[in-house]
Amino acid sequence: MTHSPATQQYREKQAGDLQPGDFVFPPGDGPAEEIAAVEVQNDDYGVAALLLVTMVDGGTVRIATGSSVPVGDGVPADSGADSSASDSSADAALNATTASESGHSRTSTPAEGDAQARAGAAVVVPPRPETPPTYTGPTAEELALIPEPDGTPEGVVRAAAANHKGKNGVQVLAERLAKGINTKSGSCLRDLSDLAFDLCIVLRDPDHALAVADLLNVLPFDGNLDRWASIERALALSSFICREAGQSERAAVYEKLLRAPESQEEDPFKARINARVRQRSLNEPNLYDKEIFRAIDNGNREAEREWRFLRLEALMFLRAHGGSKTIGEEELARRIGNELESVRA
Repeated sequence: MTHSPATQQYREKQAGDLQPGDFVFPPGDGPAEEIAAVEVQNDDYGVAALLLVTMVDGGTVRIATGSSVPVGDGVPADSGADSSASDSSADAALNATTASESGHSRTSTPAEGDAQARAGAAVVVPPRPETPPTYTGPTAEELALIPEPDGTPEGVVRAAAANHKGKNGVQVLAERLAKGINTKSGSCLRDLSDLAFDLCIVLRDPDHALAVADLLNVLPFDGNLDRWASIERALALSSFICREAGQSERAAVYEKLLRAPESQEEDPFKARINARVRQRSLNEPNLYDKEIFRAIDNGNREAEREWRFLRLEALMFLRAHGGSKTIGEEELARRIGNELESVRA
């Protein structure tokens, strides 16, 4: 006897995780049907958007990639001969009714059903979307390569600014931070990352810049992207400083910390989609070419310098992330050197 999905034993499953052999409840009140093939259809940007699921009986169901669908236990198609004639007739009638309501074709005769089953079995199942690389955070031994701050965070800031008296930008940031550093404040984190960049890029003081950046580098990702942007900047800068100083092991720790949030998505399908979007952004980074050329054409040197500073940050992030498929590590190092000369000129 056939029961509706509401009265049958079923569970939810992400559409992106469906595989041939799974039993999915199609639209309507029909029983769970076995999947013969799953075809992934991309949108115009190359991202998986729609799944065309072909059943063993030849019927098809279209499912959006982000959907959750009811799946359950069923009887494989080759064991259907053991069912009674009355149950088979009832199932066939119900399948035909479901097909007419959902707008998809269903078998109407045993001969057509056999032909469509053979056709469905011949469909080549495309590979699942590329699984994102799994990045794990650094171990306790690796984290030990990051030294503890020498005194309080406020003391670290004051010590860094003490070597650059008369530099207004650094002194303003240091005075504001010396009143008290709140790591839960997004503006405070931004001031710390700005101070680290000014010390390293403008004042050429990488040692104090790294000490200030380490106040941010040990903070975990809490899901707040605005706060994480400042920490991410500090990690990319720290990786650059250490690689320039020949401290490759310590640089690798910062790079692991920078990539750690990418492995925190628990849903496999969302993780794969996020990885594809992330790889696209790495392959086609925004390096502010239009803005820089516009500032050059207008003769606005200050605006050009600010846009080049943002380009330098983007290049440092790409290098700390491991480069991309379009810009290799050697090319990134060359471009970073060019931007450093332009910003410091």
